[in-house]
Amino acid sequence: MFKAVIFDIGHTLIEYRNPLNWSKLYRPAFEKIADKYGYHFTEQQYEHAGSVLTKYNTRIYPREEEVSSAHIFTEILSGMDVPMKDMERVKKSFYSYFRQDCAPFPEAEATLKTLSDNKIVLGTLSDVPYGMDNEYALGDLSVLRKYMDYPFTSNDTGVRKPCAKGLQMLSETMRIALSDIVFVGDEEKDMICGIRAGAYPVLINRTGTVKEYGQRREIRSLTELVDFV
Repeated sequence: MFKAVIFDIGHTLIEYRNPLNWSKLYRPAFEKIADKYGYHFTEQQYEHAGSVLTKYNTRIYPREEEVSSAHIFTEILSGMDVPMKDMERVKKSFYSYFRQDCAPFPEAEATLKTLSDNKIVLGTLSDVPYGMDNEYALGDLSVLRKYMDYPFTSNDTGVRKPCAKGLQMLSETMRIALSDIVFVGDEEKDMICGIRAGAYPVLINRTGTVKEYGQRREIRSLTELVDFV
């Protein structure tokens, strides 16, 4: 029936133990960076970093256009007396702080292998936090990456969900009609994105709480995809 499945990454394929809104963790993340590299940030500088990050926090200020990590961290470092040549190591430490203890959900690999073995084309479409580069965002896929024919993030599409352009771009790249694509995610914006694009939106809801996001189908585990895809 379907020819492709596109997945959101966070909380769909990969389990993260950090909250969706990182606001309370800005300070600890930069304190760890300071300790690691010997920076001495003032209270004003910590507040500056937090202010910039808050501005780009899509849980507070949703946006559809993606912003690069270079743009965000240029703004942060310019107010913290950190040379721009240090940007890559600061970015790496910042993003790594929020990627601790992440792991694929237990059923993810077996599900992807079965779909792939049955000639289902697989991809991802995930919004990155604070411009997180693909080397980190896609790095979290670890053993799952080998099954992905089209691993995309908002860095590749230039837009964030629920904008439909990302799925449209993937459809064109895959050369598969959107009506033949299943889009799996865990948030309302995923379902809205799928509906707007004309794909088949599937909500993964591991908690069982009532979530009416307009999904065409709801599953508790990724393994349920195998039966109907």
